[in-house]
Amino acid sequence: MDHRFITTGFDLPGYKITSTLGLVRGIVVRSRSVVGNFGASIQSIFGGNITILTDLCEQARMDAYNQMAAHAEALGANGIIAVHYDATELMPGITEVLCYGTAVIVQSAA
Repeated sequence: MDHRFITTGFDLPGYKITSTLGLVRGIVVRSRSVVGNFGASIQSIFGGNITILTDLCEQARMDAYNQMAAHAEALGANGIIAVHYDATELMPGITEVLCYGTAVIVQSAA
């Protein structure tokens, strides 16, 4: 899938939506490791960006995004509109990341 056709918007300028295929999603559940918790604790002492947790969050978001794109491709979509992320702490140290949107077929408006 061409990732230029994945957007948080409700349209793709220069393209028209010819078909809507429905909701697509990707979900990832991640936990912090003991090493990650320890490293984050050390980084928090000094303040600023806690890179260990930032990297963990970024990887979880990317995995959920890629799963969503694969789900859309499996439906025959070439685009996804109205993309959103949600995150929920299921229990201490375990977080669910959900990425979802509407799978569409788009073609050039020209």
